[in-house]
Parts: sequence; structure tokens; C-alpha cells
Amino acid sequence: MSRILVLYDSRSGNTAKMAQFIAEGAQAIADTEVRVRSVDEAKPEDVFWCEGLAVGSPTNLGLISWKMKRFWDEVMCEHWMNLDGKIACAFSSAGAWGGGMEVACQSILTLLVNFGFLVFGVTDYAAKGMTLHYGAVAMKEPREPEVQASCRLLGQRLAEWTAVFVHGRKNEHPDQKKAQRLGAG
Repeated sequence: MSRILVLYDSRSGNTAKMAQFIAEGAQAIADTEVRVRSVDEAKPEDVFWCEGLAVGSPTNLGLISWKMKRFWDEVMCEHWMNLDGKIACAFSSAGAWGGGMEVACQSILTLLVNFGFLVFGVTDYAAKGMTLHYGAVAMKEPREPEVQASCRLLGQRLAEWTAVFVHGRKNEHPDQKKAQRLGAG
């Protein structure tokens, strides 16, 4: 059973809605248990419990929220060097396109790398014009079907990589699934 944690901060509720779509995507992969936690309620035990982690933050001046930064600086800092090898990804929302969401995702990924997480982006198109190279991004509330699809794909890919790399379930590898759909596998 793969264990996925979707950890988020959300002031307006927009990033929280993204977290729910990411959780839906992760749950689409068999034998996956998902927990969704606000940074206000999360504990170190939640991070230790998971094998795959999606971290989301509203974009604050092109960076992550102070609450998310504080969680890693103060709550998780004493556990540094004890999280190596967990798989992680990022997501962010902002008030407008061009508001720095991808930079915020890069900030999250940099933070996670410093804790020893193995981070990834997604090269597949989630929908027309929607890629997730640095993570899933949304302008305000994730209302558009394309944005919702990108969140679901990020969660799905996190659950797939966890199934493959933690549990050895090679049948969940995205490339193998593509080959099977195309009749080559």
C-alpha cells in the first residue's frame, strides 16, 4: 500500500481545492492511501508516515507562504537527514497568471531537496497547453477543467512513482502504461 500525503497551506481556499484534486489523482492508482493535511494541522508523524509527498503553497511574492516555510524551518528541522529517499512534488496558486507560481514550486522543490526528497516534474500534457514541469499551478480557484486535470495528473504521477520506486510495482510506470495503451506492451 503506497502512502501519499498532500500537505498544503491555503489562505483563500484555492490551494486547498488544488490539494483535493491532487488527492483524487493519487487515489486513482490502486493500493494507494492518501492523507490531506493543512500545514496548520500537520505533524512530523504525517511526513514520516508518507512515502510520497505533494507540497502546496499559495504564491507569496513569488515564493512560498511563511506558514509553509515555518513548518519546514521549525517543525521539521530537527528531522533533517531522516527523510532521505521519499518522493515529492509541488503545487501552487496565485492571484494572476505570471504571479510567480512556477517560482514558488521551484522554491518548494528546493526546500524538499534539502531534506533529501527525490523531486520530479511531469513532462506529459495534462490538457491542451497545460504542462507540469515544476508542478501544478492555478490562477485563483482551480475552476478550469485543464487546471483540475493538471492537479489530478500530478497526484496520479506521485502515486505511480511511489508504487514503482518504493513498492517495485513496475506495471504502474507511466511509460509502460503508455506502451500498453498504444498496443506495444
